Amino acid sequence: MKCPKLAHKILATVLLAGVTATASAQMMINGAGATFPYPIYSKWFDEYAKVDPSVRFNYQSIGSGGGQKQILAQTVDFGASDGPMTDDNLTKAPGKILHIPTVAGAVVLTYNLPGNPALKLDADTIAGIFLGQIKKWNDPKLAALNSGANLPDQEIVVVHRSDGSGTTFIFTDYLSKVSSEWKEKVGNNTSVNWPAGIGGKGNEGVSGQVKQTPGAIGYVELIYATQNKMPYAEVKNSAGQFVKPTIDSVTAAIATANIPDDFRFSMTNAPGKDAYPISGATWLLVYEQQKDATKGKKLVEFLKWAMKDGEKMAKDLDYASLPESVQQRVLKRIAEIKM
Repeated sequence: MKCPKLAHKILATVLLAGVTATASAQMMINGAGATFPYPIYSKWFDEYAKVDPSVRFNYQSIGSGGGQKQILAQTVDFGASDGPMTDDNLTKAPGKILHIPTVAGAVVLTYNLPGNPALKLDADTIAGIFLGQIKKWNDPKLAALNSGANLPDQEIVVVHRSDGSGTTFIFTDYLSKVSSEWKEKVGNNTSVNWPAGIGGKGNEGVSGQVKQTPGAIGYVELIYATQNKMPYAEVKNSAGQFVKPTIDSVTAAIATANIPDDFRFSMTNAPGKDAYPISGATWLLVYEQQKDATKGKKLVEFLKWAMKDGEKMAKDLDYASLPESVQQRVLKRIAEIKM
């Protein structure tokens, strides 16, 4: 009678060993940062698990400021940011950090008004609202841009990010280019001292605050507005055209961007009649010299896949893929990562 029990024990041990081997063979690559590209990165990580089942990605969507801090502290294998790292920040790194641009997107002005009328905004009104100078929805400046729209006699509630954010970097980069008063008083960064409003954490938090606050206006990445079925404004660009934030208008903006060798660039307030003016790219941040050769090799394989195959998924999630010429340049940069 002992034999069957022994056989069961041996089988259980063999099965357990198999499970343990599978678990240990599956490598975990950790990343943290931007909420702006979180929807597409989540898609990439899920799809890549089918390409290479030995790798899993754990990505914390904590904001670009957090992504930059964690890559500097080497607590993650890659960071993610919608604002390029400053020279000052890069000098604090224990090694050379590479900026790998992935996709571009639109930062949109979303709002909560009765009947949610289609709104048109220009640089002056956006700066005026976020500086706390335009306080009512029926302000003459807003009325002049939106003749025929039913704008209520209602207080404007500004909603901004409360965390270090690349979406904030893109938005304040735009405002600093179009408003000298904004540039002087507030400036451009992942975190700024907001002259007005209430804070929300992440694109998710800002979307939620706007949705539940009558009279609110906030800035979020396009997909967060579309997923939440929230309205967003057309914005007057540098060519004087009111432009809807779409994949095509972001693609028009990135086509004009001057992209240097280190890939740290801005594409806000881009020239051209079709360009949406509050557009920005997002980057993965990785060390040129990888500490863990095995993990580094897997990370490089993923980055190459993202640039070749992942880019094709951008459009379905309301992001603009990088131009083909830029993709080729990025692939060369990825090839420079050392183990």
